[in-house]
Amino acid sequence: MAEEQGTVYLVGAGPGDPGLITRRAHDLLGEADVLVYDHLVHPDLLQVCRADCEKIYVGKMAGQYSVRQEKIQTILVEQIRAGHRVVVRLKGGDPLVYGRGGDEARHLREHGVAFEIVPGVTAAAAAAAYTGIPLTQRHTSSSVTFLTGHEDPVKGTGVIDWPRWGALETTLCIYMGMARLADIVDGLIEGGRDPQTPAAVVQWASTPLQRSCRAPLAELPGRVAEAGLGAPAVVIVGDVVTYGENLNWYEERPLFGRRVVVTRNRAQAGELRERLERLGAEVLEIPLIRVSPDHNESIWSEILEELGSYDWLVFASANGVKHFFDYLLKKHPDIRNLGAMRIAAVGKATARAVEAYRLTCELVPEKATAEGLADALIETGSLDSAKVLVVTGNRGGEKLISRLESEGFAIVDRLPVYKTELEKLDDAPAVGDFREKGADYIVFTSSSTVQSFAEQARSLKLGPSAKHPLACSIGPVTTEKLKGYGITVHVEPKQSNLDALVEAIRAHAAG
Repeated sequence: MAEEQGTVYLVGAGPGDPGLITRRAHDLLGEADVLVYDHLVHPDLLQVCRADCEKIYVGKMAGQYSVRQEKIQTILVEQIRAGHRVVVRLKGGDPLVYGRGGDEARHLREHGVAFEIVPGVTAAAAAAAYTGIPLTQRHTSSSVTFLTGHEDPVKGTGVIDWPRWGALETTLCIYMGMARLADIVDGLIEGGRDPQTPAAVVQWASTPLQRSCRAPLAELPGRVAEAGLGAPAVVIVGDVVTYGENLNWYEERPLFGRRVVVTRNRAQAGELRERLERLGAEVLEIPLIRVSPDHNESIWSEILEELGSYDWLVFASANGVKHFFDYLLKKHPDIRNLGAMRIAAVGKATARAVEAYRLTCELVPEKATAEGLADALIETGSLDSAKVLVVTGNRGGEKLISRLESEGFAIVDRLPVYKTELEKLDDAPAVGDFREKGADYIVFTSSSTVQSFAEQARSLKLGPSAKHPLACSIGPVTTEKLKGYGITVHVEPKQSNLDALVEAIRAHAAG
């Protein structure tokens, strides 16, 4: 019996914001054996794929080498015939709206390859929604038309009769029209469209790079040139554009237009990045450290033998929580092996990591530092001759343990479960971007990130036109480290946690 052939999925990646893809698209990315993707696909979507997924880039950019459409179609058939079960063709926007999805589907059908089409949010819909422009509006516009400004190199002439469309009272959404914007505007006006018709250009819609420009139709090309807008962008023409002047919610967010560098390790950067992006910031990830498991089998063996005898289990970081339970539950799946010990966490983020295992932290100090944790534990009056297990990494923990032993009279065992190492930056794309453009803020969430930044200063040296970022510190220990390297701290929250840090950056940006 012949083995069943795989399927090619023509999937819309949406306009840019990775949160706008459909649930079906997300599931298929997680199942993909092969991913064939475009230039406008957000990098975060590639991370949804399995580690063993083969990724094939076929992006097209004006003025640069591009993979020809015929070659892309051949690749899709070849991947199925190679025996792959799930081949995802990920396309910016919607596959069937100026996405050549119809050509690819027809080619697959002609070659007997099974396919499915998964729609996505098209660029015009996103450009309108993210600038508050209703594409249709009662009493203003009851229809909307999608057009392309891209010339057909085979025909050698314009694809669209612009004067014809200028004569119609409809909202126009023009894709790929930036290179010929002046000609398009002239054609619309020649056809009868009022030169004072409200019009807009929206670049990089739905992303932190979004920029928009509004002007009367006749003035639009000049205004766009002054603003420095270019492709990828959508042009919207019609009276509905006036609504966007009051409904432009996206570009009014408090950190919109601000560029923030996050230096946390990759595994932890997501939470901070999400919070900053929610406020409108453009986030550039430059992980200066990496965190990995570091388990000493001999130490673990001794700890596990006495696990039920400890009075306190103390976590000095969220990383410690993760790596402690990863190892413990692999060796002893029953969480009850912890016994009746009480749990303390250095701060709210660490406490949340503990609570993810359905456990409660009896002690979380207001001051989220090693000193604050030591003070809070000593103040409980429960440490005299108590057995305490402190979970740490390969850096730090000494001051906390020393105080618990000398001032609290506790019997303390240290359990290192992870190691923090400085990340070598080399020529990572994000580093080159930072050197060229700089940023408004750079965020340090640990002393280790500061040390790595200082030691790799040469790799991070800014270019002559780059913006020099202001340093943001999560708390006193990190601030002390920054000052030790001669770096001025402009933002430090009153409490050492991510919520307070993000709020402090928002407040500083507001002036």
